[in-house]
Amino acid sequence: MGINFDLGPLYYVLIFLVLVGTTNAVNLTDGLDGLAAGTTTVAAVAYAVICLSFGKYELAIFCVALAGATLGFLRFNAYPAKVFMGDTGSLALGGALASVAVMTKTELLLVLVGGVFVIEALSVIIQVASFKSTGKRVFLMSPIHHHFELSGWSETKVVIVFWLVGVVFGVIALAILAASRTGGI
Repeated sequence: MGINFDLGPLYYVLIFLVLVGTTNAVNLTDGLDGLAAGTTTVAAVAYAVICLSFGKYELAIFCVALAGATLGFLRFNAYPAKVFMGDTGSLALGGALASVAVMTKTELLLVLVGGVFVIEALSVIIQVASFKSTGKRVFLMSPIHHHFELSGWSETKVVIVFWLVGVVFGVIALAILAASRTGGI
């Protein structure tokens, strides 16, 4: 992107946080049928476009393959799910997205591309911090997708809304990238 920071050795700490954080955030998102697979599909498509814009064609192919794999898996993982990815699958998907972000040096853009994952992880952090400090919960349950479910939303509605939010985050990320590359930011 248009902004470069030289973090020196702290960059390795950032890489570690991106890898661990994204891996676990995707895992937290895997609580409803099709939620992690669908949001990963959206994020992988966004990263395919990012990779193409950087001329990283091999990574773009990987992202398209990742999107295709999660989309194919989604056929069996959507409500009512016949197959579940489990921790092994969701942790691998998070690690894959984080790795692409690191290889393209777009770690900050990952916060937007994976906005749904960030919101899910933040909801858990906020819930735990609130309960530990005040004894009260902010959400009915966390991760936040369960809050919406307990608020009366159907599982399918929660999943589709989160997919759409993921698309919005992906489009915003791509718009910011395009603006930064053309001097708009």
